[in-house]
Amino acid sequence: IRLEICSFSGYKIYPSKGKIYVRTDSRRTFRFINGKAESYFLQRLSPRKIRWTQIYRRLNKKGVTEQIVKKRTRRTVKAERAVAGASWDEIRAKRNEKPEVRAAARQAAIEKAKAKKAAGKV
Repeated sequence: IRLEICSFSGYKIYPSKGKIYVRTDSRRTFRFINGKAESYFLQRLSPRKIRWTQIYRRLNKKGVTEQIVKKRTRRTVKAERAVAGASWDEIRAKRNEKPEVRAAARQAAIEKAKAKKAAGKV
């Protein structure tokens, strides 16, 4: 059995049913399930706006009984890597330092830079 599809409504047309419309230039033929579909097609009505057509139902998500299972996204796994000039152990040690120790080290580095700059001017 060869089933055709209605050019307007999108319904299946079984053998020996429906109508075939051929344009005067004979370039294209259209198959319709019934006179109503053919009439609406000839009135140039859009099947997207007519509620009983398959196109309307598909566009407006009518009659979809199964819920589509949401695709699970994979979480990215963070890799602990060293940075150029610092090994991973050094980075971990700095991260685990207490804030007071880090502040003192920062202050000492600032003092050292200031002393070096002052020595350069003299």
